[in-house]
Amino acid sequence: MNITERFLNYVKFDTQSSEESTTVPSTSKQLVFAKYLKEELEHEGFADVEMDEMGYIYATLKSNTKKEVPTIGFISHYDTSPDCSGADIKPSIVSGYNGSDIELSPGIISSPQKFPELLQHVGEDLIVTDGTTLLGADDKAGIAEIVQAMCWLRDHKEILHGDIRMGFNPDEEIGMGAHHFDVEKFGCEWAYTIDGGDLGELEFENFNAASAKIQIKGVSVHPGYAKGKMINASRLAAEFIALLPEGETPEETEGYEGFYHITGMESCTESAKLSFIIRDHDREKFEDRKRMMQLCTDKMNEKYGEGTVTADIKDQYYNMKEKIDPNMHVIDVVLKAMQACDVPPRVRPIRGGTDGAQLSFKGLPCPNIFAGGVNFHGPFEFVSVQVMEKAMQVIVKICELTANYND
Repeated sequence: MNITERFLNYVKFDTQSSEESTTVPSTSKQLVFAKYLKEELEHEGFADVEMDEMGYIYATLKSNTKKEVPTIGFISHYDTSPDCSGADIKPSIVSGYNGSDIELSPGIISSPQKFPELLQHVGEDLIVTDGTTLLGADDKAGIAEIVQAMCWLRDHKEILHGDIRMGFNPDEEIGMGAHHFDVEKFGCEWAYTIDGGDLGELEFENFNAASAKIQIKGVSVHPGYAKGKMINASRLAAEFIALLPEGETPEETEGYEGFYHITGMESCTESAKLSFIIRDHDREKFEDRKRMMQLCTDKMNEKYGEGTVTADIKDQYYNMKEKIDPNMHVIDVVLKAMQACDVPPRVRPIRGGTDGAQLSFKGLPCPNIFAGGVNFHGPFEFVSVQVMEKAMQVIVKICELTANYND
């Protein structure tokens, strides 16, 4: 089976996760795919294949050398984003893309004018959607690349390597993927998530992240007789948003710039609820942003009365850079592997997070490597077959270089 066939088999499964759920995994349909993947790994002859009741899958490609070699791992998630349907995906392959518009379905066009990233893949074979669902390259491309690389190493015993561990998990898209990942069972000195974007991406810096839930208590009175009595929670919600620094939103920031992002609003006269995420690469600025959210709350309460506004601010994850910096050999290995595979490295901060960030803070240094997908989480998502093949080659080369790590 080649990497394209493997990937297309994976995207047949709807594995969308849910932020509203309290179960693990968040949706039972993820377990359907997890069972399929577990059986595939067993069929391919890998060792130590197991799946726990929450859908976390672990497997091993056993060492073929007597040398003392670090055990390393590769990790990908199999859930897809709640932002767009992942059901009944109808992928197609655009062979030898020529740089023109792609008609995904009648009236649905993926154009390089809107998505200039397409032009970086002229001449390549692109897997696209029909314009009604996401594709699922985030992160089934990563799974396909890992499994394909391990099969290649299994069949090419002349390439020496140590024990290589594979880990596949649910619920990354809702920030829960690493919560139940058993780092001790995984047993690696370091690992890599294969969950990045386009060719050459290598990420070991990510946002510090927090959520903020703002509750506003209003007082509902007949509007004809409301003077001095009504507290309109909907109006207070708009006032709260206006207190936050202007221009510090996702649509107005880039690079290392942080932001406040309102993700949800429910309101009526009597009550309102605002949901925010808070992001910044710099830890000190991150703490300042959380303080700003509390200052806005305090200011509202000074004006409208204590208890009118409450803020529940919770940290979600932190910048993995502080855990990678003391372990830069894990980056050096990737850079050498990319160079050997003729992949120009694109080292950049993640304007988001990965399971690797949480895993790094659980004691497993875990930077993020490209999987090849572009325009994640929407119907214009695509992945290049040639980029998936390059990702597979980089994984193989990392395993080979690690076998010489102590030389």
